[in-house]
Amino acid sequence: MARESRKDEIARLERELADLQQMARPDIPSEQLDRLRSEVSQLRHDFYEHMSAWQRTLLARHPLRPYMMDYVRLLFEDFHELHGDRAYGDDAAMVTGFARYHGRPVMLIGQQKGRDTKQRVAQNFGQAKPEGYRKALRVMHLAAKFGRPIFTFIDTPGAYPGIDAEERGQAEAIARNLREMARLPVPIIVTITGEGGSGGALAIAVGDQVNMLENSVYSVISPEGCASILWRDSSKAEIAAEALKITATDLKEFGIIDEIVPEPEGGAHLDHEASAALLGSVLDDSLRKLSQLTIAELLDHRYEKFRRMGQFFDAARI
Repeated sequence: MARESRKDEIARLERELADLQQMARPDIPSEQLDRLRSEVSQLRHDFYEHMSAWQRTLLARHPLRPYMMDYVRLLFEDFHELHGDRAYGDDAAMVTGFARYHGRPVMLIGQQKGRDTKQRVAQNFGQAKPEGYRKALRVMHLAAKFGRPIFTFIDTPGAYPGIDAEERGQAEAIARNLREMARLPVPIIVTITGEGGSGGALAIAVGDQVNMLENSVYSVISPEGCASILWRDSSKAEIAAEALKITATDLKEFGIIDEIVPEPEGGAHLDHEASAALLGSVLDDSLRKLSQLTIAELLDHRYEKFRRMGQFFDAARI
């Protein structure tokens, strides 16, 4: 409740600031305006710095948050989309294609949720079906064939759980991607930009460098799904979110991700350009470091990276 009242206070001060800015002449300095700007900035900083896991989950799902194609537009050139898995059809939830990054040919893969209702339905709210994962694998093999680094962008609540997806081999498609990505002989740079949900996210997340935006989440199950299983009550999602340790800070500490990408104050949804600039610097650094490795070193490091995840020791037996 205290956090909600603080959020309400920020909103009230922002409204006051907007009203004063409309009334004030730009050529006349205003002490009240300066004070309010400083107060709003400090309150906003404190609020977003100490958000709970559930609040970050809601921010990761914000409908105005930048999606894959926003980052493609802001960071890459000459994007040419590739369609179809050459077996069943094309899945609009999974976007793939060739592009150039600072003049270097690369391959892009990621989920796209859609902005309006029509787009969201067409792209199945970012939930890919087997043909989506097979399309992703097809273009990964193309990237390997032509020696192009792969950038993946993850933002999905999970793979589509419908009967049609299961009939066409959803689990097999995801499992095959995990195996094949582990041995692709090109750099793979993964970025979780919003939700990283379950196997639907992991199917394009086996990479050499795993980055995660500050207000994104990454988990084996959604907080609502976890609460429904443990307590038969999805309203306990907030408790589940804390227990699951799904935030970037938690996952960096556990060694699941490599880098936390900062967001503009208030979240990436407030400034797409600034968010892309912050991500761009991390992608630059990641690609430069990985490009210095031989193929053998790349594969060895990738294998060891994922083998280390989930290790634990029983102190009673040591």
